[in-house]
Amino acid sequence: MSWTNELYKVYELAVSAKGGEKMLPISHSTAQAQLTVKVNQDGEFIGAEVVNKEDAKTIIPVTEDSAARSSGITPMPLADKLVYIAGDYGRYSEGKRSDNTDFYNAYMEQLGDWCNSDHSHYAIRAIYSYLSKKELIKDLAASGVIVLDEKTGKFSNKKFGTVSQADAFVRFSVSSEKGLCDTWKDPELRDRFIKYYEKTLGYEGLCYADGKTGAVTYKHPAKIRNSGDKAKLISSNDTSNYTFRGRFSTKEEAVSVSYEYSQKMHNALKWLIEGQSMSFDSLTLAVWNSALDFVPSVIESAFEIIQEEYSSIPDFSKMIRKKLMGGKADFNPGSKVMIMGLDAATTGRLSIAMYTELAESQFAANLEKWHKNTLWSRFNTKLNKNIFDSCSLPQIANCLYGTEQEGRLKCDKKVLGDTILRLLPCVSEGSKLPRDIVTILVNRASTPLSYEKEYNHRIIVENACALISKEYKDYNKGEIKMAYDPNCTDRSYLFGCLLAIADKAERDTYETGEQRITNARRLWNAFSARPYHTWQIIEERLEPYLEKEPWVMTKYTKHLNEIMAKMPLEDFADNSKLSPMYLIGYHHYYTLLWSKKEEKNEEE
Repeated sequence: MSWTNELYKVYELAVSAKGGEKMLPISHSTAQAQLTVKVNQDGEFIGAEVVNKEDAKTIIPVTEDSAARSSGITPMPLADKLVYIAGDYGRYSEGKRSDNTDFYNAYMEQLGDWCNSDHSHYAIRAIYSYLSKKELIKDLAASGVIVLDEKTGKFSNKKFGTVSQADAFVRFSVSSEKGLCDTWKDPELRDRFIKYYEKTLGYEGLCYADGKTGAVTYKHPAKIRNSGDKAKLISSNDTSNYTFRGRFSTKEEAVSVSYEYSQKMHNALKWLIEGQSMSFDSLTLAVWNSALDFVPSVIESAFEIIQEEYSSIPDFSKMIRKKLMGGKADFNPGSKVMIMGLDAATTGRLSIAMYTELAESQFAANLEKWHKNTLWSRFNTKLNKNIFDSCSLPQIANCLYGTEQEGRLKCDKKVLGDTILRLLPCVSEGSKLPRDIVTILVNRASTPLSYEKEYNHRIIVENACALISKEYKDYNKGEIKMAYDPNCTDRSYLFGCLLAIADKAERDTYETGEQRITNARRLWNAFSARPYHTWQIIEERLEPYLEKEPWVMTKYTKHLNEIMAKMPLEDFADNSKLSPMYLIGYHHYYTLLWSKKEEKNEEE
């Protein structure tokens, strides 16, 4: 369980490091609070207020049972829902919880035990004293925070956001001579609860994770990806099915993790996900560095196209390295980078879809390799010119499986996550690109009429070319240049050049603002499958456009003759399907024809 050890190390390092103050302490979790109740140190009600949505996230103490509660009566140690903490709840509620006596008694018994322990706190005693009066709902209604129905005197239909009044979660502030104690922020209160709760833990056994003997837990935390997440990474509470049966007799034989180890490991993962992760539907990706002194930005380096000006490929490499190093002078030779992908197969089960450990220097080298190998010329609409950019995983996924939605290519969120998960090793580990990815992209690029927006087809062509180039490098097919290669005599490449010339030549004869599909684009798919026969049709239909404008005839006849001169007759007459290289030829020559340099040369 190396991932558990690495997360445990993160906790131990982060609690004393910058930013570690946001790490959840053990025996604590988070909840969304709707109300703040204020009392004084004598246990008297002072006031209450509705919590703003931005401030609703509240750190609360939890027990093993309350942290994992889904049903039954399992109160939180301090902050909790009204049904647990309000002794007069039954007077104002209707339905199955109109009698909350069991909930309230269980909560007060647990809180009273903490009050009477050696690790009590004045704020806890004040809250216990106030709640013992059983007047919470009455006071909340009198202060205007809770609104009652005028006819029935019960809870009205008012809601706190999406939460009904009856289900409101309450946190406490206590006023004393020392000042105002917001219980969810007070470090002393947290430490006292941790020490108190340690003594209540019972069963001791061997922790399979660290090899030490201590209090063992079989109720591991949820809320790993967010405060509403019910899925768990470790679970062995299913004794009726096949969680462990068939290999072990009891759950104790299957897995045994100490309470402290589980808490620290899970809290570290929550902290990492909150600070540096990215989610795609149910998939969540977290990346961290073992020393916590440098965390590579996988979000920037793998999920976004790097778009910065540079004058040469070496300059591009320097720019990538600067981004990856984060200002460091050099890599730490003993430092590792961990990448974890979490996905929920069901509501209650969280799986580790991927986990990788790499040396920090190797990780950076792999990211640099990805960006260099997927570098390609792309038209930037904002700059209105071609610039060299690398590929982003979300864009590749959308090009592979997306449909046009609101003018843009978008694929299903689940498909997006699955595709990113499949491609991520190509980025982080330097793995070879799966060949079917290139095949799908080439097929989609070969059907331009499938897209209403020409912009979307152009994006697919650009990404297809970038990944064709990477595939050639990955499988030792050779190096593909990023600009037109006049020395290339590949049959498919040259046919692609002819397609680009035909497309641009016809387009140049259109009136300003005229939007029509060129014959080259209309016959593109047939051309990729039967180039020789289809080219005859394209050439025949292109003739009237060449004759329409003398300068078009002069300019593009020259280009056509140059390309045809490079192609042997037997290659030209070969009517077999074109290889992906035809897209490279098309994009190279189309970019050349649109470039300002080419236009200037033609004018001269």
